[in-house]
Amino acid sequence: MSDKKRILIQLDGDRLPSVFDRVVAVDAGADEVFSYGSVAPADVRDLVYGAIFTRGLSDLHRTAVFVGGSDVTHCEALLAEARQAFLGPLRVSLMLDGNGANTTAAAAVVAAARHGSLAGRQTLVLGSTGPVGQRVARLLARQGASVRLGSRLAESAELVATRIREAVDSAQVEPVATTDDASLRAALEGIEVVVAAGGAGVCLLPKDIRVECPTLRLAIDLNAVPPEGIEGVRGPDAGKDRDGVTAYGAIGVGGLKMKIHRAAIAKLFEASDQVFDAEEIFDLGMAL
Repeated sequence: MSDKKRILIQLDGDRLPSVFDRVVAVDAGADEVFSYGSVAPADVRDLVYGAIFTRGLSDLHRTAVFVGGSDVTHCEALLAEARQAFLGPLRVSLMLDGNGANTTAAAAVVAAARHGSLAGRQTLVLGSTGPVGQRVARLLARQGASVRLGSRLAESAELVATRIREAVDSAQVEPVATTDDASLRAALEGIEVVVAAGGAGVCLLPKDIRVECPTLRLAIDLNAVPPEGIEGVRGPDAGKDRDGVTAYGAIGVGGLKMKIHRAAIAKLFEASDQVFDAEEIFDLGMAL
């Protein structure tokens, strides 16, 4: 058996590579983490070449690449460059989790799926045009849910809907306005599951409007900064009853997010041909 160490190469678009991601990587079993900050797409090929040309084919699974940073669009460009740099079997496994968007979205939808099949469920994603919201919506659509994309910017929500339709066969997605109380009430009509994935410290669903929705069964708030994204749902909530609705707060979802993150890092070292984006990370979360 090879005694070579498990090396995770951290490619981060930010000037200072995420300490959070590095600590999780070590806790998940990486023996060494090589961290690079301010990585541009043009830098990726040579960094990946350093990973794939230094070990034999039988040991390449002991090297993997983690792509992170606060700008998720930039992270996606880094991931695309990494995939292009591979040469046949000379490749290593990749994981994308810019700003924690993939693991957070996966944890939210896994939590929702704990309360029954999502197929055919009427769902609303508030803050649907942000990086986490887009991924939550995409994962819900992939599970067969009917998804309303709540946004204050109609054009942005329509663009997200188009992307999801392109990525998910038979996706049932509908952009809806949430610009004021009246439009928010309309967006909630018939909704069973609501996920708030908006910016920190922004209340997207006031309690008085939430309790008026007779069909609502599950509320998931991913905002960890007061005030709550869904008023009345507390951060530590993890399946707690709030006004007759099962509630998850950011901390409650966060515990599952951390389990999924660690499991994904550990799994990177099992083979050299894996790519973990939102869908693959969600599938891993469901299997835990």
